[in-house]
Amino acid sequence: MADVVHPVHGEVHRHPAPTGFIRKWVFSTDHKVIGIQYWCLALFSVFIGMALSLLMRLQLGWPGEEWGFLKTLFPNAAENGTISGELYLSMLTMHGTIMVFFVLTTAPQGGFGNYFLPIQIGADDMAFPVLNMMSFWITFLALVVLISAFFADSLAPMFGMTAASNVIGPIGGWTGYAPLSALGEKAGPGQGLGVILWITSIALFCIASLLGALNFITTMLNMRAKGMSLMRLPLTCWAWFTTAVLALLSFPVLLAAGILLLLDHLAGTSFFIPGNSYVNGKLITEHSGGSPILWQHLFWFFGHPEVYIAILPGMGLTSHILATFARKPVFGYRVMVYALFSIGLLGFFVWGHHMFISGMSPYSAIAFSLITLTIGVPSAIKTFNWLGTLWGGQIRFTTPMLFAIGFVSLFVSGGITGLFLGQTSIDLPLHDTYFVVGHFHLIMGVAAIFGMFAGTYFWFPKMFGKMMNEGMGKLHFFITFIGVNAIFIPMHIMGMAGATRRYSFHFNPVTGEGLHYLSNMTPLTRFVSYAAFFTIAGQLIFLVNLVWSWAKGRKASENPWEATSLEWTIPSPPPHDNFAGILPEVHRGPYEYSVPGAPRDFMMQSEPGAAEVHGD
Repeated sequence: MADVVHPVHGEVHRHPAPTGFIRKWVFSTDHKVIGIQYWCLALFSVFIGMALSLLMRLQLGWPGEEWGFLKTLFPNAAENGTISGELYLSMLTMHGTIMVFFVLTTAPQGGFGNYFLPIQIGADDMAFPVLNMMSFWITFLALVVLISAFFADSLAPMFGMTAASNVIGPIGGWTGYAPLSALGEKAGPGQGLGVILWITSIALFCIASLLGALNFITTMLNMRAKGMSLMRLPLTCWAWFTTAVLALLSFPVLLAAGILLLLDHLAGTSFFIPGNSYVNGKLITEHSGGSPILWQHLFWFFGHPEVYIAILPGMGLTSHILATFARKPVFGYRVMVYALFSIGLLGFFVWGHHMFISGMSPYSAIAFSLITLTIGVPSAIKTFNWLGTLWGGQIRFTTPMLFAIGFVSLFVSGGITGLFLGQTSIDLPLHDTYFVVGHFHLIMGVAAIFGMFAGTYFWFPKMFGKMMNEGMGKLHFFITFIGVNAIFIPMHIMGMAGATRRYSFHFNPVTGEGLHYLSNMTPLTRFVSYAAFFTIAGQLIFLVNLVWSWAKGRKASENPWEATSLEWTIPSPPPHDNFAGILPEVHRGPYEYSVPGAPRDFMMQSEPGAAEVHGD
C-alpha cells in the first residue's frame, strides 16, 4: 500500500453543520453522532442480552422452579411461571444473536470506529457520510426486526401461520443450523415466523455492515492528513481497517446463505434440506437433495472471521491504552501491525474447526487443526508485545488501563482453552459441552466487552466533555473482572465433567429428573448463577456512572490523559468538522512517550520540531 495522503480532502468532504434536531441528532451524517448512535444501540442491546442470560441462569440453577414475575413478563410463553425447554432455547437463540451482532460487532467498530477513525487520521468526516447514516439506520431496522421476533406469537396469525405460544423467538441457536431452521413450523415452535424474522434481521445487518466496511476502508486509505503515513497510524486505526476488510469478505457469504435459507423456508427450495428427513414424528418428503452441512460451511466461513471482527478492535484499543498509561511506546509497533493482519488473514482458513463432529474427512480436520494452531503465533506475538509495552513503564492505574489489562488477561485465558479445542481428538468429546461455552465467552464475549469498557472510560471525556467517576469505574472493573472469571472458568470444569450445552437443565435435585451423572454439579451450577447475578448487578454501577458523569461529571480538558494521537489536539467534545477547517499535519508516530530530552514525557503527533524517535 502506498503512503498516499490527500491534503485537500477537507474541502471536498465538508458538509455544513445541521441546525434542526432531526438532521442533527436523528438522521445525522456527522460521523461522531453516528458513532454515538451505534454505541447507544449496543448499550440498549447488551442490557436485553444480559436480561435473557439472567433468566437462563435462573432456569439452570433452579430447574422447574416457578417464578411469579415470568407470568407477567411472558403471559403466553410462561403462563405457569416456569421456563420450558422450548422457552429456554428461544432465550438462548435471542441472547446469542443480540450479543454477537448488535453488541460485539456494533459497539467497537460502528461506535468507536465511526467516532474516532476520521479524527485519528486527521479527517473531518468519513468518506461517504450519507452511506454512513444509511448503514446505521439499516442496523437499527435489523434490531427492530429481531426484537419483533419476541412477539412472533402475536404476529403469526396475521401471516396465516400458527402461533407458537411457548417461545419468544426461534429455537435454533445463533448458528441457525439447518435443516431445522429451513423446514418452518413443522420443525418446532418458533421455527416459522420466528426464523423468518431472524433471517431477515441478519440479512439487513449484513447489508449495513458491508456499507460500513466500504466506508472504513475508503476513509483510511484516502483521507489521511498530511504526514500521516501508514506506519504513523495509531494501532486502533489498523484494527478498524483490518476488521472492515474481514467484514467486507465474510458478511456477503452470510448474506447469500441467509437468502438461500429464506428460499428454503418460503419458496420450497431444498438448498439445505435433504430428502426423507424424519422430524417430530413425520417423514418430510417434499424436499430432496439439499445439504445441511452446506449451511454449516457457509455459516462458519463467516462465523470464524466474526470472532476477529468482534475482538480485533479491542486488540487495537488495548495496545493504544497500554502505551498511553505505561508512558512507553508500543513495543514492536510494526510487528503488532503485521500480527493484526496475520490473525485476520488466517481467520479465513480455519472455519472447519467448528465442524470436526460433522463427519468431515479426518485429513481435512488435520489441515484445519494445523492452521488453527498457527493463529496462536501472531496471537502470542501480540501478547508478548503487550507485556513488553508494560515492562519498565511508569504505569498509571486508571480505569481504562485496568480494563485494558483485564482484556489481556481474558484474551490469554480464552486463547489457551482454544488450543485444546483446535485439536480434533480433544474437540470431539468437548464440543457439545460447557467447555466450549466457557471458552468462547472468555475470548470473544467478555474480552471484547472489556475492550468496549476500556474504550468508553478512555474516550468518554472526548465524546461528552466530562470525566467519568474513577471511583465508580474501578469498583465496576473489580466486580466485573472477578465476576466473569467466577462465571466462565467453572464452565470449563463442568464441560470436562460432561455437562452438555444447549440443555435447559442438567439435573433437577427436587424431582430427580435429568442427567444423573451430573447430580454432583448442582452446587457448581448454582455458584455460576450467583456469579452471573453478581456480575450483572455490577453493571448498574457502570450505568449510574455514565448518567451521573454525563450530567454532573467534572469538565474534561482537551487532553486529560496526556495522550499523543490527534483526537487529543481538539476540544472536548470536538466541533462539527473536527479540526475547525484547519487540517492537521502529522510529524511523528502515535506513541512518542518518555522521549529523551523532550520538555514533557509525551509528544503529540501534530507537534513539529523535535526528532522523530518512535513509530516511524
